[in-house]
Amino acid sequence: MEPHSHPGTALITGASSGIGALYADRLARHGYDLILVARNRERLNALARDLSTRTGRSVEVLPADLNDRAELARVEDLLRRDASITLLVNNAGIGTHTPLLQSDVEQMTRMVELNVTAPMRLAYAAVPGFVARGRGAIINIASIVAIAPEVLNGVYGGSKAFVLAFSQSLQHELADKGIRVQAVLPGATATDFWAIGGLPVEHLDQRIVMRAEDLVDAALLGFARGERITIPSLHDGEKWNAYEAARQAMANHLSSSTVAPRYAAAR
Repeated sequence: MEPHSHPGTALITGASSGIGALYADRLARHGYDLILVARNRERLNALARDLSTRTGRSVEVLPADLNDRAELARVEDLLRRDASITLLVNNAGIGTHTPLLQSDVEQMTRMVELNVTAPMRLAYAAVPGFVARGRGAIINIASIVAIAPEVLNGVYGGSKAFVLAFSQSLQHELADKGIRVQAVLPGATATDFWAIGGLPVEHLDQRIVMRAEDLVDAALLGFARGERITIPSLHDGEKWNAYEAARQAMANHLSSSTVAPRYAAAR
């Protein structure tokens, strides 16, 4: 996955279960040492022991609640100090399917802190060192709701739209500095994400639910191929290409000193 004989260390958030734990497994198999970040110390320790035994890689744990600014700051500090870290996987996040009228605004605020503020701050902590060393990558786990916000809760969709837009901006800023940024947009995936959000995955149409193992393997294949945006569940990749081409075609026409003719009659 990397041209170097040793790819370095990957720091993975939300690593104790689900997609994060699978990233840890796959990256260890690809030769990465690991730093696993999550709230549950016991799960982290058990996963670290298992991965270290099976793969022979160095696996450290850093229990931290990324909704707690002091604990988030500890992870930021590690990203700034540890020059062995070459890959940041921003996976930690929460979501819900409930609409605005059934949602608690404090819970939505915590969602924004975890889904938006935490990955943004971790990227800001990691990137300067990556640039100084001329080597590094970020994988941001977004969601298909970043481009289809009507599907689930609007705050969740908005938070993942931020992750996608932030990733695209970083791709633009860092491309000439040797730093890679990938955004992964999972569709419905069989993890405990759904149960935590109040809708067990068993209640979904199983035709739209992907195994977490398949999702991570596909995402890492996209990463190895140098993809900037990876949508494992989108079978017709040309649809994304057309979407992105249309967005890029509009980019130079979105700001003008004159009002578009279709609005002139409104004066």
